[in-house]
This record gives sequence, structure tokens and C-alpha cells, in this order.
Amino acid sequence: MTDPASPRPALTDRTALIRQRDRARRAGLADLFHQIAADEIQHRLAEVNRTFTDPAVVTGFPDLWAPRFPGARVVADEPVLDLAPSAHDLVIHALSLHWADDPVGQLVQSARALRPDGLFIGVMFGGQTLAEPRAALARAEAEITGGLSPRILPMAEIRDLGGLLSRAGLALPVADLLPQRASYRDLIHLGRDLRAMGEGNALAARLRHPTRRAVLARAAAILAQDSPDRDDPSRVAVSFDLVFLTGWAPSDSQPRPLRPGSAQKSLADALAELSKDTPRKQTP
Repeated sequence: MTDPASPRPALTDRTALIRQRDRARRAGLADLFHQIAADEIQHRLAEVNRTFTDPAVVTGFPDLWAPRFPGARVVADEPVLDLAPSAHDLVIHALSLHWADDPVGQLVQSARALRPDGLFIGVMFGGQTLAEPRAALARAEAEITGGLSPRILPMAEIRDLGGLLSRAGLALPVADLLPQRASYRDLIHLGRDLRAMGEGNALAARLRHPTRRAVLARAAAILAQDSPDRDDPSRVAVSFDLVFLTGWAPSDSQPRPLRPGSAQKSLADALAELSKDTPRKQTP
């Protein structure tokens, strides 16, 4: 019987994750999704009627994000974040949260680093990201070996991620999704691109030996059949969903819902008055 007090098995092999990020950085990191995410965050910040003077960025890719947010304190996405309490008016968690073993803990630490009415913005892969190769690899492995191995990181759904913001103590929580589709020659091309992004398989429970060629060949055939690129059917289309999480550190200046029973007028009375003020359409 499993001891309920025992720690959960780690989802991520942090050593392998850092190693593959370093390898990708040395080889020239494929940064398309980082640039898309950074552009979107900068656009959202421009729509906020505020100047942020003490921002912080949490990321596993400091070389990419530091130039996009000059003057920000950039810290690694370690399990314990190097952020002082109430030190920042903006915390950005930049395209690393999907690898966290404890995403709520990351959000709680980010929230604690905010001053009252400070803003948190996180972006991560989620939703249907890599759904097509996940299904193809699972089907191919089941057909050929009769088993199933962890190959692609589980992706959280947007409805669940939105709830994490409230659990972390952030007010006015919003979760939304920016879907992207990428085109690849085949499954092997996709795998090379994921490694170039520093997003290869760093799951703690992954296979520690090479996948059989027959499994990869069958998965490539399934992917080509089930997910052709509409613009070029000789290629495959793959989903990448960028999920954005936004919340504010609680402050007395923020709008709050009324206390139940505090309304001065009933809904029926309000609707009756509205109907009196609305002109009736004349029948010819």
C-alpha cells in the first residue's frame, strides 16, 4: 500500500531538462514560440494603464527573455524561486511552467513576490499542444510492442489552469489560449525541432533506451495519415497551444463582488423599471 504521506513521484527529470536546454542553447535555440509569447505579453502590458518599475521574469531561457524586458530581474525556474517577498510590481513566468512538478507552488511564490495590486502574467504550453504526435506514438507503440511509454509531457487544460490562479491567492484571475499550428516534413523533423527548442522528452519516467525504429516508422505513417498540413499534404501539421495566465495581487483598490443580500433593489423591480423606460415598437 502506498503511504499517502510519501512525496509524489517527480514528473520532470530536472537534470535532463537543464541538460537539453543547455544543448539547445549551444546549438542555436529555436525560439519562435518564445518570440510569439514575448510579443503577446508586451502587447498585453501595453494595454494596461500602468508603468511597471520593478519587473521580474522567471524562465529557463534567460538569454531570450532578458533582452525583451530590459531592467527586469531574471531568475531561473527552479522549484524554489529566487524572488524576495513583495519586491516586484510585475512577475512574468515565461514558457517554463509546463515543466514544473508543482505549478501551484510556482504561482504561490510568484504571487508572494508581488506588491499589492501587482500583476502576474504566465505563459506555458498546454491544451492540445503536441496532441497529434502523442496520439500517433501511443498507437504505434501499442500496435508493435503492446505497451505504452511516457514520451510527451502531459498538457494541462485551460479550465484547470485558471483555477490554479485562485488557489495561489491571485485576484481577478483570467486564463486564455493562443492556438498555433506548425508544419513539419515528418515526425523526425518535429523531434529535431523540439530538441532545438529545449523541449525534448525530459520526463522522469521516460524510456532510458532508444525507441525501436519500427515504432517510429509506424508513428510517422500514422501522423502523416491523420494530420496532414492542409496547405501541403506532403507535410504534417502539429498543434502548439500557448496558455496565458493573468492575475493580480489582492489590493483594497480592486473591485469586489457585493456581499450577498446587500442589494438595494430586487432583480424583479430592476427589470420592471427597465421595461418602463424601453420604448415599445409601434405596429403598423
